[in-house]
Amino acid sequence: MTASVEEFTEFAAGAAARLRRTAFLLCGNWHTAEDLTQTTLARMFVSWRRISRQEAVYAYASRTLVNAYLADRRRRRGREVLTGWLPETAVEPRTCEVRMVVLDALATLPPKMRVVVVMRYWADLSVEQVADLLGCSTGNVKSQSARGLDKLRAILEEDGTQAGLREKRDSTNG
Repeated sequence: MTASVEEFTEFAAGAAARLRRTAFLLCGNWHTAEDLTQTTLARMFVSWRRISRQEAVYAYASRTLVNAYLADRRRRRGREVLTGWLPETAVEPRTCEVRMVVLDALATLPPKMRVVVVMRYWADLSVEQVADLLGCSTGNVKSQSARGLDKLRAILEEDGTQAGLREKRDSTNG
């Protein structure tokens, strides 16, 4: 193997789990997340010599992942949306179900807004980094994240999850 192939293999082994988790937060489905991760790594492999000269390999990986996710969403527009459970029964979520409720709430956001929320609050990127990642202004990122958080709060309050999260936080702090 050549040195660049070995470098890429090492990078892919170290970055695959992180990319897969971020992809899952973007799409809400482990199978699709795996596909997005594979697409990202395949695209990076093709351009590896050009990328490996740069210092921001992980930033390039994030950008490639987001582009793959948004392209996938454009292709799937109008298709059926699968959820983790049936909507017929409204139940107070237990602490183990809170994660699924939050992921379902995240799935209601439009693709770009979801990217902004995930990259800002999960991947812990700055406003400037997300703006650079999406190729938009910092004001756009700020407004998208504010609207996204407002929408998530409204959904979670409607579901009763936010009150449950506050109670859980208060009981652990007090």
